[in-house]
Amino acid sequence: MVGIDLTGRNVLITGGASGIGKASAKSFAASGARVAVTDIDRDGIQETVRGLGNEHFAIDGDISNKNDVDKIIKAAGEALGNIDILINSAGVSDVIMSTVDQEVETWQRIIDINLTGTFLASQAVATDMLKRGNGCIVNVSSIAGLVGLPRRNAYTASKHGVAGITKTLAAEWGISGVRVNAVAPGYVLTPMVADLISSGKLDEKNLVRRTPLGRLASPNEIAEVILFLASKLASYINGAIIPVDGGYTAYGAAGPAVEIE
Repeated sequence: MVGIDLTGRNVLITGGASGIGKASAKSFAASGARVAVTDIDRDGIQETVRGLGNEHFAIDGDISNKNDVDKIIKAAGEALGNIDILINSAGVSDVIMSTVDQEVETWQRIIDINLTGTFLASQAVATDMLKRGNGCIVNVSSIAGLVGLPRRNAYTASKHGVAGITKTLAAEWGISGVRVNAVAPGYVLTPMVADLISSGKLDEKNLVRRTPLGRLASPNEIAEVILFLASKLASYINGAIIPVDGGYTAYGAAGPAVEIE
């Protein structure tokens, strides 16, 4: 993003192997920050870092596992010196099926990664940030954290939870110089969404019709808002959930927002 200089700032990005996390890594690195990316996908984060340069780092691990999170935070701290900014981007989608057919194991996996992972990573970086009196956390929620998506209970619950923890941490840590905000993306052409579309679980044309801007987002468009929230330009924004959805959650009419062939 033009005008944002994060030279000297150190950033840890979870879910950095693909999608919004990978796009965020590119945006932060381009703005001068040193970046560590983590993901359970070792090959994916290695590829991300190869595209960033030698001064950036890949750390594999499972963000839903506390022992792994502790190891990730320690390794990132050793590589970077300290963590100034945390981007909680790791997440998975759900199976999209009738509530009565959903399995508790699938529910728990989604909650563990999307919500518990956000809690664990935030908790782990907080001690040092609070001690230094400076830090920034940006979480990736979703329009599913703002509205209800039928047949997507676990995902919707997890993203509402991310919105909730964003507000509580902002209220708790703001006085100590740590800002916490979240973005709530609409439908973004990430590999996760592309898989849902190709499998027939999401109808791309219907999504486009429902979105006032008449298209899906690119991961980079979400990453740029994350970058803004982590910058000095957003120095008085704390506890906000910013929809980045092309007007999806603003639209309330009965018919489609746009007409397409």
